Amino acid sequence: MAIIANGSDAPAFSLDSHLDSKVSLSEFAGKKNVLLVFYPLDFTPT
Repeated sequence: MAIIANGSDAPAFSLDSHLDSKVSLSEFAGKKNVLLVFYPLDFTPT
């Protein structure tokens, strides 16, 4: 996994949403602030 420096632009990507559709980061460009959070062990028993 590549490390992204603070303040740099996030790479373009798409993810499945809970509404059975795709959501792309580019959909929010210039519209809203977006916070990307990574939880590596979320929803696990650890």
